[in-house]
Amino acid sequence: MIDLKPLVHRILEDYPLPWLGTHGVGHWARVLENGLRLAEATGAKVEVVKWFAIFHDSRRINEGVDDGHGCRGADLAAALRGDFFNLSDDDFALLYEACVAHTDGLIEADITIQTCWDADRLDLGRVGITPERTKLCTRAAKRQEMIQWADGRAAFEVVPEIVEAEWGIDFRE
Repeated sequence: MIDLKPLVHRILEDYPLPWLGTHGVGHWARVLENGLRLAEATGAKVEVVKWFAIFHDSRRINEGVDDGHGCRGADLAAALRGDFFNLSDDDFALLYEACVAHTDGLIEADITIQTCWDADRLDLGRVGITPERTKLCTRAAKRQEMIQWADGRAAFEVVPEIVEAEWGIDFRE
């Protein structure tokens, strides 16, 4: 099991937005859980999916339209690779591409990248958008049960237990 706590805390040192904001740690954790659930069905590379969940919105500077934030997140991943996590060159290339293009609306890519994109898109309920099957990449994400499960959690902005239990972030204080 990967210990994400040191990396999450390192990213939050420079994260300018509210930690529980629209694109903050609650979103990262839901994307992680979405991605892990999808990866079971798609065969995606789990390590890439995990790192994507953490990095894809890690360098946003606002909660609205933020051109380039995926690339900034990918660049942060490149800067922290080797110190906070390790991936092979091929897997890192997948992570980088998934982060850079996650808001471009693409649906064709490597299955791991598609799984990353779907994990993020399934969390659109947090901004009042129900995920559309035609904008999802994988059969697993297009399943009605998956959309309902993920969208329900997103709409109510559920903060997964891993935020406190594994990442050590307690918002009740």
